[in-house]
Amino acid sequence: MNEQARRDEAALRAAIAAIRPLDAEAMAAARQRQDQLTKPTGSLGRLELLSVQLAGIQRRALPAVERPLVVVAAGDHGITEEGVSAYPSEVTGQMLANFLSGGAAINVLATAAGASLLVLDAGSHAALNEQPGLRVHRVRAGTRNFAREPAMTRAEALAAIAFGIEIASEEAARGVDLLAVGEMGIGNTTSASALVAALTGRPPEEVTGRGTGIDDAAWANKCRGISAALNLLQPGPDDGLDALTCVGGFEIAALARRATHNRPQPGPIRTQPRQGG
Repeated sequence: MNEQARRDEAALRAAIAAIRPLDAEAMAAARQRQDQLTKPTGSLGRLELLSVQLAGIQRRALPAVERPLVVVAAGDHGITEEGVSAYPSEVTGQMLANFLSGGAAINVLATAAGASLLVLDAGSHAALNEQPGLRVHRVRAGTRNFAREPAMTRAEALAAIAFGIEIASEEAARGVDLLAVGEMGIGNTTSASALVAALTGRPPEEVTGRGTGIDDAAWANKCRGISAALNLLQPGPDDGLDALTCVGGFEIAALARRATHNRPQPGPIRTQPRQGG
């Protein structure tokens, strides 16, 4: 492992160690305030629970979201060589262009929520340069085919993770107080399913969906490919970084780093459904 990778890994461990639990006093005060409002207790359902959780995250009884940001990370996947998606990898670049032109569903949702949108290219095949709304740190043009070899090296995984903390630090400094994160990349649901199976020990058939709407035969092929990869690479359930290196994606790595980053003004992170295959 080179010196840069050692620094990236040390930064990751420091970020994980710095994660704090929810503020119990702020949550108790938020619950008390809910009970004092003119409404039946619990009548707002999940919204009440979310407001209490938000109070614990922001460490204040009356939380607020003033500068939300949606972050969509992108990366391509070598596992698409195994026919796991209904679409070719070129669609990843097409979707990136769509995000930047404002034509995707996530653009509509972000606007409706009053949130800004930032796209990250952590490892796609697209040849887009940085521009307003797009940050590029292409660790590699797509991962390797994890049906045959690890998706990435440990140094590459750490580099993608480090990209995430750089962006998170910059956005926190600009006053962002809520992150909604999602990712795009043809083959990404295969990678995500393989990660879930590796980390939970569940059979691929139980944690694998149809991604881009593949048929029964393609879904069975997808599950077989994941099973073969797990048997070949043997990612351990007790080492998330090893699992990420074996079957993960660069966009997943970038978002994982964002989720562990201890922002100067703690803010919540929400996830969105994946877009890809």
